[in-house]
Amino acid sequence: MAAPVTRPPATAPQPDAGGRRLPRTLHPVAWWIWALALATAVSRTNNPLLLFLVLAVLGYVITARRTEAPWARGFTYYLWLALIVVAIRVVFRAVFATGITPRDHFLFSLPRVPTPDWYAGIEIGGPVSLEALLSAATDGLRIACMLCCVGAANTLANPKRALRVLPGALYELGAAVTVSLSVAPQLVQSVQRVHRARRLRAGRTRGLRALRGIVVPVLEDALERSLRLAAAMDSRGYGRAGTATRASRRLTGALMLSGMCGLCAGAYGLLDATAPRLLGLPAMAAGALLCVAGLRLGGRRVTRTTYRPDPWRLAEWAVAGCGVLSAVVLFGNTGFDAAELNPSIHPLSWPTLPLVPTAAILLAGAAGFLAPPPTAPAPAPVPPPVPPQRTAAAT
Repeated sequence: MAAPVTRPPATAPQPDAGGRRLPRTLHPVAWWIWALALATAVSRTNNPLLLFLVLAVLGYVITARRTEAPWARGFTYYLWLALIVVAIRVVFRAVFATGITPRDHFLFSLPRVPTPDWYAGIEIGGPVSLEALLSAATDGLRIACMLCCVGAANTLANPKRALRVLPGALYELGAAVTVSLSVAPQLVQSVQRVHRARRLRAGRTRGLRALRGIVVPVLEDALERSLRLAAAMDSRGYGRAGTATRASRRLTGALMLSGMCGLCAGAYGLLDATAPRLLGLPAMAAGALLCVAGLRLGGRRVTRTTYRPDPWRLAEWAVAGCGVLSAVVLFGNTGFDAAELNPSIHPLSWPTLPLVPTAAILLAGAAGFLAPPPTAPAPAPVPPPVPPQRTAAAT
């Protein structure tokens, strides 16, 4: 008789003997701060070399630190969407021509469409130059990089986990924001599932007919998942009014609205040098105080518990800090010429790669090894070996 197979008791993971970090999931807010800071740095430059370097940094960090969750497989779709944005920008620049100078390199000419007098200033068709297409391509590439930064945040962070760290006053609003942020990952997952099902059924996977057969099931699946999510959130008390009175809700709304107006006025005062001084830091400080008061007042009426809260440790500070530092360096204009961030197309020349902005973008790529490694999926349990059965010997 075979001896019973004994298994060791399940214990909590212990630190590695070699000092290596244990796998865990980084705080989602840290990934969003890193991605939004990198998008802010991208908005500062129009240099194609720096923009391609940002795309390379995003690809490295996503490859190194993405999980096996369904939403972590959708960055490819963001890349395709970025290419579409660049193509649309170039086509619009070629069709709605703004004229070329005698020093431009002429490529081809489109048929000119006459426009009425009230449409003056915009020409449809005409000559197209190389400088115009390159300028449109770099503008579209900047928008594409910002879109890819948002896609990286959606790929690396779980949007539903970010809901737990919002203040109590923004809990209902955070639920709506969480649903809206999870639309893109859910659509990607639905497209992948429908595509696999059509391949298993030997269906047509290319062409317009395949697109028509994929769009309807994807929309139906996304609508069904949204209804299930809404029902689950309603059953757990999302959107409840609690014990708040109508007067407290009105006071909270007035404080938040006044605070947001103060923040907008303060931002305008800081950006416009001709604005009065009261529209600068004083208005922004007053708006921030009003917002904090509204959040504190609204948070008192919401009582909720958190199961297994996400820790904020040194890795979160490091990831968020390297993204913010890269944005600060590009906005500081210290150690490099600001003209290197936006090279001129006239005259046409190869852009230079400034050293300090390059180092700042590479510093943002340090999140690929500063963040802890993601948790691997649990392996399937291995069944115990079956002992061989004995057969009677032939006589």
